[in-house]
Amino acid sequence: MTTIQQVLFELETDYMGHPYYLTGHALYTALARRVDAQARRSLNVSTGVFVPGEYGAYPESHSHDGYGGKLGMSLPPVESYEDVFVCRDAAQRWLLDSRPRDAHNTHDVQSHGGRLAFAPKAHFGRPPEHRNSKRTMHWHVHCYLHADGGDEDVLPLSVDVLDGLRVGGGRNYGFGELSLAETQVIDLDDLDYSRVREADNVQLELLSPYVLQSDSPGADSQSVPWWWESDGEFRRRTGRLVAGDECHELAMIDHGQVVGYAGDRPVETAINGIQRVGTHAKFGFGEFRVRPVSKDRVPGRVSIAGPRETVGGER
Repeated sequence: MTTIQQVLFELETDYMGHPYYLTGHALYTALARRVDAQARRSLNVSTGVFVPGEYGAYPESHSHDGYGGKLGMSLPPVESYEDVFVCRDAAQRWLLDSRPRDAHNTHDVQSHGGRLAFAPKAHFGRPPEHRNSKRTMHWHVHCYLHADGGDEDVLPLSVDVLDGLRVGGGRNYGFGELSLAETQVIDLDDLDYSRVREADNVQLELLSPYVLQSDSPGADSQSVPWWWESDGEFRRRTGRLVAGDECHELAMIDHGQVVGYAGDRPVETAINGIQRVGTHAKFGFGEFRVRPVSKDRVPGRVSIAGPRETVGGER
């Protein structure tokens, strides 16, 4: 049994950190303060993806179809491999066309004594014919956890452990507080992988950076996996892993790139991609998704609308 625990948080207070995601290392550090030594050794934490708290429709690849209700504010059902990535898809295929899509890729900025932070909510004006003059959208964070060796004594983490985490800068002053919105446990071995298994060709989409080199103690250098195919050079970047007073430099292959797949075990590769590969996979690096090759990886935007009284999203 290969188990993961999906977690959806709601951002409660202004957040000082990266505007597009929470690092897995930041989430791991926040959780490590609340668990015992066994859990700290075994726990693996993905990157946290910011999700707009909106209504939406299931994307084409999902095992369900049609209007999905509060997709950005709750965890959708997971029956197939593709369902795992609904909230982690940068294209936001689930978001309705009636939502201000471009605005949902940015956070409102707040100033605190000259230090900038990102607001936990955004306010949007509405046309005068609507019942309310404005609406409010709350930001959420999606991540998932797994334990080394399927350690059944570690997962699932309890509500008391997950609720009220603080991440980012200014944590001691109340910034970056996360409340638990929902969590669910998934057995990866029970999912439907038919779209991956039956595809003539598949590609790999890198969802988080893949670490090639790190000067962290005990970290191993990695080469580009032999089963990645690319016509050109990979886009690379550098980063840092901060642990207390120490700062470790990282050399990485950047996320967001699509590479070919030269292996012959796509289902096993798909499961490995969820658990991540390479150096610092424990902290969210090396996540990827297996996709069937198609002419258009980002299909047309969803245009399904739900009931008028719920699609508005007023709060």
